[in-house]
Amino acid sequence: MTMAHRLAKAGKQVTLFEAAPEFGGLASAWQINGITWDRHYHVTLLSDSHLRALLKELDLDRDMKWVETKTGFFMDGKLYSMSSSLEFLKFPPLSLIDKFRLGATIFYASKVKDWKRLEGISVSDWLTKLSGKNVFEKMWRPLLRAKLGENYQDASAAFIWAIIARMYAARRSGLKKEMFGYLPGGYGRMLDRFARALAEEGVELCPNSAAKAVEWNEEGGVTIQLQSGERREFDEVILTMPSGVAARLCPALTAKEKEALSAIRYQGIICASLLLKQPLAKYYVTNLIDSWVPFTAVIEMTTLVDPEAFGGNSLVYLPKYVDPDDPMFEQSDEQIEQSFVAALQRMYPHFRREDVLAFKISRVRRVLAISTLNYSENLPPTSTSIPGVHIINSAHIANGTLNVNETIQLANASADKLLAEAVAPASRR
Repeated sequence: MTMAHRLAKAGKQVTLFEAAPEFGGLASAWQINGITWDRHYHVTLLSDSHLRALLKELDLDRDMKWVETKTGFFMDGKLYSMSSSLEFLKFPPLSLIDKFRLGATIFYASKVKDWKRLEGISVSDWLTKLSGKNVFEKMWRPLLRAKLGENYQDASAAFIWAIIARMYAARRSGLKKEMFGYLPGGYGRMLDRFARALAEEGVELCPNSAAKAVEWNEEGGVTIQLQSGERREFDEVILTMPSGVAARLCPALTAKEKEALSAIRYQGIICASLLLKQPLAKYYVTNLIDSWVPFTAVIEMTTLVDPEAFGGNSLVYLPKYVDPDDPMFEQSDEQIEQSFVAALQRMYPHFRREDVLAFKISRVRRVLAISTLNYSENLPPTSTSIPGVHIINSAHIANGTLNVNETIQLANASADKLLAEAVAPASRR
C-alpha cells in the first residue's frame, strides 16, 4: 500500500492486487466476538518515524494514544515484573553478576553501529561471549527459541542487535520510559483510511485477486495472470509476497534467482486472540522462559488500550512462532485452544476457563525472514532478470526487525529507487 501511495503521488498509474478480501496483510483486522481489532498484535514506538509520518499524511497521528507499559517474565513457574531498574536488580532468578553481564550486553548492543560485522557471528556465540554461559542458558536461549525455534542456531547476532536497537531508539526519543502507542480503532481504522486515500489518488484497488503467474510478454511489458483467469498487462510489476512464493509465480527467473529466493528461511506464526472477562496481569508483554508453555509470550492489549474498546473486556494475544512446516499448523482450533487455555490456568491461579468469551486463531506460515549468517550478502536484488519485474518484501529488511515501521521505511526507499531509475518509458502505460 505504501509503494502504491508513493508511486501514485509521483504520477504513475498504479493497480494494487491483493489475494485476501481486505488490504493490509499481517496488519489487517478481523472480528472477535463482534469487536473489530488487529488480527495480530502490533504496537507503535515513539521512534517509529516512518509509520508516524504516514499516519500524519492520513491525518491520524494526532489521534495516537501513548501509554507507559510494564514488562513481565514468567520463569520457574513464577511471574516477575521487569519494568524498572530496581526490579531488574531484584530479579531473583539471576545472580548479581549475571544481572550485570546481562545489562552490560544490552547496553553494549545499543551502542553498536556496524551491524554488518555482526552478520558473520552466530547469535549464540555473541551472546554467550558477552553475557556468559549461565545468562545465555537461563535467559537468552529460551527467548531465542521462543521467537525462532531451533532455527536460532543458524541466526546471526544481527537479529538480536536489531531488536535491542529498536527498543533503545524508542527510549532515546521519549521519556526514558517504555512508552507504547496505539491508534484508537486499531490498524483496521488506518487501513480503511489508507485505502480511501489510495482510491482518491487514482490507484485501482483489486482485493480477492490472487496472482497465478507473472511473465514478460512479447510487447515489451509484463503480464499478470490471476487465479480467476483474467490477464492484465503492465510496464512494471512489484511482487511483495514471501520470496519463495514470488519465485514460483515467475517461471522465467533464472535457476540461480529461484534458488536464492527459495533459500530465504521464514518463521511462521500461530496466533490466538482471546477475549476475556477479566485481565490476566498488569504487563503488556510477558516473556516466557519456561519451556513447557505452549505459546511464545502473553500480550495483553488492555494494558495499553482502553478496555472500553473491547466492551469492558480484556484482549490477549498468545503467539507461537513455528517453522512453516510445523505439525501444529495441522492441529484443529479446538486442540490449540485446549492446550493454550490449560497453560493459562497453570500460569494464572485466578484465571478460569469460564473467563474466555472468545478464542480465535490466525495461522500464517511465512511471517519473519530469519537473519541467518551473512544474510545481507546472500539477499537477492530487488530487480530481477525479467524486464520490469521486481521482488520487494519484508525479507529485504536486512538491518532491522520485522514491524510496520521498518516495512514502511523499506517501501519508501524502494519507491524512491524505482522512480530514480525511471525504468518505464513514458510512451507506455
